[in-house]
Amino acid sequence: MNKIWLILPLALLSTVPHAQQAKSRVGIVNVQQAVKALPESKAYLDLNAKVAADLGARQKSLEDLAAKAAATRSAADRQALAKAQQAYASVRDNYAARIDAAFKPLASKVNAAVAKAAKTNGYTIVLDEQVAAQTSLVVYANENATNLTPAVIKNLK
Repeated sequence: MNKIWLILPLALLSTVPHAQQAKSRVGIVNVQQAVKALPESKAYLDLNAKVAADLGARQKSLEDLAAKAAATRSAADRQALAKAQQAYASVRDNYAARIDAAFKPLASKVNAAVAKAAKTNGYTIVLDEQVAAQTSLVVYANENATNLTPAVIKNLK
């Protein structure tokens, strides 16, 4: 009986290296570049450009109003700034809903192409390059070894 207690831990330890042998590969895809490769993405890209221009102009106007309100400290200027901020938020939310609706059909095609490229090339996880960079999720990636964007674009055509 004492021999079993000695052998059991050794048997369990021998299984640990086998569990760690499965390789996981992480890939990165530039989703915006893949979307641009879709022929039907023109409406979505045009909407994005229009939204960026309009929101940029509105943001500049807000900054001007904020500077004026800070300089004059008048109640009327502060009220105008608050009203402009509410209008900006409303327009931004409306644009976000329109962009999401325009992107939805493209997203399913891009996601399918990413999944196919990942499976074909043996990747277990694929990240959006832009999101990974913005969130500092990925500190370093060897572009040549991890970039699946060309394979995804090939699958989209």
